[in-house]
Amino acid sequence: MVVDAHLHLWDVARHRYEWLQRPENSAIRRTFGFADFAARAAAAGVDRVVLVQADDDSADTEAMFEVAREHQQIAGVVGWVPLDRPGEAAAALDLLAGRPKFAGVRTLIHDQPDPDWLLRPEVGEGLALLERRGVPFDVISVLPRHLAHVPVLSERYPALRMVLDHLAHPPLGRDDWEPWRTLLRAAAANPLVYAKVSGLYPPRAEWTAADLRPYVEFAIELFGPGRLMFGSDWPVAELAGGYQRVWSAISSVLGELPPADRDAVLGGTARVFYQLGEERPCL
Repeated sequence: MVVDAHLHLWDVARHRYEWLQRPENSAIRRTFGFADFAARAAAAGVDRVVLVQADDDSADTEAMFEVAREHQQIAGVVGWVPLDRPGEAAAALDLLAGRPKFAGVRTLIHDQPDPDWLLRPEVGEGLALLERRGVPFDVISVLPRHLAHVPVLSERYPALRMVLDHLAHPPLGRDDWEPWRTLLRAAAANPLVYAKVSGLYPPRAEWTAADLRPYVEFAIELFGPGRLMFGSDWPVAELAGGYQRVWSAISSVLGELPPADRDAVLGGTARVFYQLGEERPCL
């Protein structure tokens, strides 16, 4: 079973996504619904998907659950809770725990003015809630500083499962891999830290699978197939050529793996990490 572990859907008529207003995102500043994705998924042979939040707002999370209720293909939803307001976060998690497809939590930390937002005491209380309840956390590491926080979080919350979205944004197209290489190695030292092979967009327009291969191979070396999962990052992927192009490139790189390892990255890891199809105990 192939699982796309990182998909977004949004309706711009219902909700304003501030980051979509940026000029560089004008091509995807429109509504993308499940029907748009379904045709692409069928062509790629994708069986299940994990919806991931696209805004730090409960309305976005509710919209995802509405779509998830209507489509069996959606196996999980990674929503948002206000981690920096622990009381509200606890109440929100109480409600989300009752949703059959609730899979995890994410917040747009790269849009926070404070690059050290994740280390704030009040955010720490929110992360401690996730740890106690067994809820995994998607980490967006756009700046090296964000990735540097992951080992710190591993020490503070030793039972918290984390996944690095988009391989923590490697320096695609550059000869110098530092500090990403060293920081990713440090983050991967914790066996509860996973990573997504997603959102990998080389800077040159005519990019190919060869542009991704060294970074994916390095991630496999660090995490192993059992801690890596495929994600399309669609519809953001439209900015890099579309779903099929991204899928073809990643599947080409992964095609060099033994079948069992390839199956893990393309579905097995996501099913285990997000506990897809399993009930999560309420604590």
